[in-house]
Amino acid sequence: MELMFVVLGGAIIGLAARYFLPGRNTHGSVLVPALGAAVAAVFWEALTWLGMKWDGGWIWWITLLATALVTFAVDLGLVMSRRRWDQERLATLTKTGVAARD
Repeated sequence: MELMFVVLGGAIIGLAARYFLPGRNTHGSVLVPALGAAVAAVFWEALTWLGMKWDGGWIWWITLLATALVTFAVDLGLVMSRRRWDQERLATLTKTGVAARD
């Protein structure tokens, strides 16, 4: 049951990253919330395997904070990467004259 709650928390953190960070038009609407859910599940399971108890407060804080850090960092990285790729592709298309035909 706790895993379900932590995955929901990760999805909510992913939604926050999607709507609070710039560049949400550069990736899909479900990508970042799904990433947040997956990261939260992986961190939660890793911490339980390391012996942390599910009813302790530290496992919740560590999992949700790590999820926020990873999700926000990946979102910003995706935006920068996509913008760079778009600029390179536009330069290639305009150099070859493909974009001029449109």
